[in-house]
Amino acid sequence: MAGLAGRIGGVLLGASLWLAGGPAPAAPAAPAPAASSASCRPQSHEGQAYAVCTVDLRRARVKLFWRGPDGLPYGSLSRLAGQQGTGLVFAMNAGMYDSGLAPVGLYVEDGRELKAANTANGPGNFHLKPNGVFYVAGDRAGVLETGRYLKARPRAEFATQSGPMLVIGGRIHPKISEDGPSQKIRNGVGVRPDGHTAVFAISEAPVSFGAFARLFRDALGCPNALFLDGSVSSLYAPALGRQDLSRPLGPLVGAVAR
Repeated sequence: MAGLAGRIGGVLLGASLWLAGGPAPAAPAAPAPAASSASCRPQSHEGQAYAVCTVDLRRARVKLFWRGPDGLPYGSLSRLAGQQGTGLVFAMNAGMYDSGLAPVGLYVEDGRELKAANTANGPGNFHLKPNGVFYVAGDRAGVLETGRYLKARPRAEFATQSGPMLVIGGRIHPKISEDGPSQKIRNGVGVRPDGHTAVFAISEAPVSFGAFARLFRDALGCPNALFLDGSVSSLYAPALGRQDLSRPLGPLVGAVAR
């Protein structure tokens, strides 16, 4: 089941798009203007279809959700939507998790670190270094490699660790091939250079890691982006008529009005 750290293994990632000392990629194309607060729209790139949800953190909040009021994991987007009501603009799965639906890496909710960072080596996408952390601090957000996050220690209200990084400083992760053989429905998150705009995306059909990384770099204007998961990737977006059914999910991320 994709979402467990161990079951992500077996993905074949080919030759690097970038080697140290190689030329820097061209600057990303200017992204479309951000939505006024939070909204979702369809988008295509390189012939692939995606749903893209953009949040201006000065006008809406991005929050992480793991356990409900009863102390049990939400486990599904439908349960989260039922608890949050009409204020939930969209939501999706927010990182890899174990058999008990607990995050396998760093997890911060409402300023409390509920799971410590995971810097171990191991198999699967989560351990494909560098992995990274998506975090929210007030009206700003960021995506940082895990080591950089642990050194900077931003005062995050919300944070989730996943892996691998898709885009690092405008470059594709060095171990992601241009178009490898692994094709899955994938979701991830990036942050635009203004630090106020978080962009979430999910593919409508299976795509390669390379294609998904280029979406964030070239079409969505995100110099740093993080893979959240594959196969179990799911979206709740009433504006798009989406309430995906999926296997039980661990941590979730969503946008709500300020």
